[in-house]
Amino acid sequence: MRLMPPAYTKPYVKRGKNDAVDAEAICEAVSRPGMRFVPIKTAEQQAALMLHKTRELLVKQRTMSVNAVRSHLAEFGIVAAKGIGRVDELLELAKEDATLPSATMMAVKVLGRQIEELEKGIEDLEKEIAKAHARSETSQSLSEIPGIGKMVASVIAASIPDPSVQVCTRFCGLARPHAAAKLNRWQTVSRGHHEGR
Repeated sequence: MRLMPPAYTKPYVKRGKNDAVDAEAICEAVSRPGMRFVPIKTAEQQAALMLHKTRELLVKQRTMSVNAVRSHLAEFGIVAAKGIGRVDELLELAKEDATLPSATMMAVKVLGRQIEELEKGIEDLEKEIAKAHARSETSQSLSEIPGIGKMVASVIAASIPDPSVQVCTRFCGLARPHAAAKLNRWQTVSRGHHEGR
């Protein structure tokens, strides 16, 4: 079995949009000698990606819940410093405030329980991601690169089916050495410019 990106078959669609026309376009595209195919991921790679995507979803939900608690309590004048680490402080302030209506306290408790559950889920997923990282030779090799930790290495290893393919630095989110050199040069010029005034 081979996979093709849909964008590569699009030029071979003659007209209309139905299954027969699509099948004909696929057959035409497959027969081309320069056609590039998508490497197939292993079940292990798919499972690791699923862990990362689920974690990402839970982190978004936790952020939404924290923001909801923060904004609702701000309406009653209860505020705390920003950050996930300050949520417990905010919930404690709400508990101690006797002037809050009972409906508000109930809503805050529900959101607090939800945040707790989300944090436990994120923690469990991170443990499983660490296990997947330990099982993957590619992931362990990637984590030796400066600036790439276990989490990023695991994502890259799961996303790239064929490790022999060159991984570009943009995908990793790493700065290229020549870009850093340009930045240093620019900062030096900029400082010298300001000092001359």
